[in-house]
Amino acid sequence: MCLIVLSWRQHADYPLMLAANRDEYHARPALAAAWWADYPDILAGRDLEGGGTWLGMSRHGRLAALTNYRDPSRHRPGAPSRGLLVRDSLLAGTAVPTTLHHLAAHSGHYVPFNLLLWDGDSLGVFEHSTGRVRILPPGVYGLSNHLLDTPWPKLARLRERFAEHTRNGPDEAAILGELTDRGCYAAELLPDTGIDAQWEHWLSAAFVQAPGYGTRCSTLLSVRRDGEVSFTEWSWDAEGALSGECRHAFSLVR
Repeated sequence: MCLIVLSWRQHADYPLMLAANRDEYHARPALAAAWWADYPDILAGRDLEGGGTWLGMSRHGRLAALTNYRDPSRHRPGAPSRGLLVRDSLLAGTAVPTTLHHLAAHSGHYVPFNLLLWDGDSLGVFEHSTGRVRILPPGVYGLSNHLLDTPWPKLARLRERFAEHTRNGPDEAAILGELTDRGCYAAELLPDTGIDAQWEHWLSAAFVQAPGYGTRCSTLLSVRRDGEVSFTEWSWDAEGALSGECRHAFSLVR
């Protein structure tokens, strides 16, 4: 993923609500969110190049999502796929703090990333670039391609609007409207992450459209207090048009 916002214990009936966009090269093959045949308890999209995923939910009540940390100076050709870390975090039988600290101790050979993990009791994030594990109190959070809640313009706007659109439960139409906002920001408002200024401009939109690259899918997920989960994913083609939609509803197995 490249843009995630989530609400944790801010609504009496929905302890967790999440919205996200995945940005990727259009040539990289992937499958839409579905239950995996080889790991039947995992509901997630699948990267067909690396075998992992960017965001997933387990039938037993674990959610994991990963964003890249944008720093071209730390690119490492041949590094292992970070998507497998999402899969392994969903399958882990340990609590969030234990899982994230184990990840922190064994992630030195990966290109920088951030991983969010929730297990119904705790929400935490591992920030690979700092080596820090954070267990998060209730709140509304945002994560893009830097550290948690770094106030990049698109993230600050989406987090604020997501809080509004989930105040009475998830407003799907309004949230999808925010996820598909193609507006870019002025150069003076953007960070300097070491990439070309034109790419910084393209990537400043919530919904990215760039040559050969862009927002591939959008996800809206909610977990109700009674354990009912709603997982909706919209897929987008290289022109930014809707190319698919899938909906999953299921009850958590505790």
